[in-house]
Amino acid sequence: MKIKTIQQLAAMVAAVGMMLPQSAMAAQPKAASQGDVALRTGGVFVGQYVDAQGAAVAGVDVAMHAGGKTVAVTKTDKQGRFAVKGLKTGQYDVVAMNQKQSFRCWDGKAAPPHARNGALIVTGSDVVTGQGGLLGFVQNYPLMSAAAVTAAIAIPVGIAAADDDPPASP
Repeated sequence: MKIKTIQQLAAMVAAVGMMLPQSAMAAQPKAASQGDVALRTGGVFVGQYVDAQGAAVAGVDVAMHAGGKTVAVTKTDKQGRFAVKGLKTGQYDVVAMNQKQSFRCWDGKAAPPHARNGALIVTGSDVVTGQGGLLGFVQNYPLMSAAAVTAAIAIPVGIAAADDDPPASP
């Protein structure tokens, strides 16, 4: 009887824990989003393109888009660096080499503390963004994931509880 109570209690604690937001259980503040960039003086967005091994990618045409429109076009230098002047605070897409990366750009004085001073963009098919697979599913559907975990715990507990029949007489 005590084992059954412990199993039920464990199932309830697990279910409640899965439904709590991650921030309620986190020991430290949430990690910075790589997409936040503080613009430099004059609304300058700086970035660098590197390959999966960290080597600079030179001579790449880079386009900045805002609201579906191209606002600037530039090219990377020998170190893979590029800069675009005159941008305002807002959402921008950096497009190059058939890749698009979105960034929230902030005025340097209004930028959140975790905003970076520039963008490091890694190119190539070896890049793993961590947005797919099981982790991506759990992040996109937290309640469905919690329900699946709860069921995975509750069903065996229920089966074990149903097996508490007294032993048959000989």
